[in-house]
Amino acid sequence: MDGTKRSNIKIGSHVNIVLKEDQRTGDLTEGYVEAILTKSPNHPHGIKVRLETGEVGRVKEILEED
Repeated sequence: MDGTKRSNIKIGSHVNIVLKEDQRTGDLTEGYVEAILTKSPNHPHGIKVRLETGEVGRVKEILEED
């Protein structure tokens, strides 16, 4: 699922994000959403979230739960 729409992301969602320092390489970090930081309903580069680990980045994909 696409990470540009805020309505697709919930607290606890399993996601892949790109950290600010990884934007050039596109390296993804996997984790669970602790907080949704973007207030607007959508963002072209992905909704900004904080993971349970404290890392902050933009959602690139929402991983399906089993």
